[in-house]
Amino acid sequence: MDALLKGLPLLYLAACDFQKTGKTWQVVLPAASLVRAAERLLAADYFLEDISALDCAEGYVVTYHFAHFHKPGRTALRVVAPHDAPSVPSIAGIFQGAEWHERETRDFHGVLFPGNPNFIPLLIDPDMADCFPLRKDPKSRVKMRELLEAGEVRFCAPGFELMTPDAPAPAEDGAKATA
Repeated sequence: MDALLKGLPLLYLAACDFQKTGKTWQVVLPAASLVRAAERLLAADYFLEDISALDCAEGYVVTYHFAHFHKPGRTALRVVAPHDAPSVPSIAGIFQGAEWHERETRDFHGVLFPGNPNFIPLLIDPDMADCFPLRKDPKSRVKMRELLEAGEVRFCAPGFELMTPDAPAPAEDGAKATA
C-alpha cells in the first residue's frame, strides 16, 4: 500500500493485523486525495466492498473498504468530513457500486457526495430526507481513536491523532507520505 499511495497527501497510514481487524491496511486521507486513491486502487485490481460512516467527535468518518481480486487482505480508506459541512467527493464514476453506498450514507448521516450521478434518497422516505437517523448528539460523540484500531503506524501527519492513548507517537516526516 505504501507504494500504491506514494505521493498522495495522507494523514495516516498503518499496517493492521488482519486476524484481529479483518484489514491489512488503514489509511486516513484528506477528501481531496480520495478520487486519486480510488483510481489507483482500481488500476491495481482492487474492488469496492462497501462505504459506511461513523459520527465521531472529529466529524463523520467515511470508510471505504477495498479488497483485491487476486491477493489476500483488505484496505480501509477513511476520510473525515466536518460536522458543519459534511461533504466527500463521489467515487461513483470510478466504482459503479459506490453510487448506492454513497446514497445510503447520505440518508443516514447527511454526508454529501458531490459528483454522484443519482443522489436521491435511497432508503429514507423523500419527505423525511433531512432526518439523518444515525447522527449523534454532540455530547454522545466519541473520539476516533476510541472506535478505530491504530495498527502499526507507518506515517502520521503532524497534528493528526488516531493512535490509541498509549501508542508511541511516530516520527514526524512531513505532511506527505513518501514511503
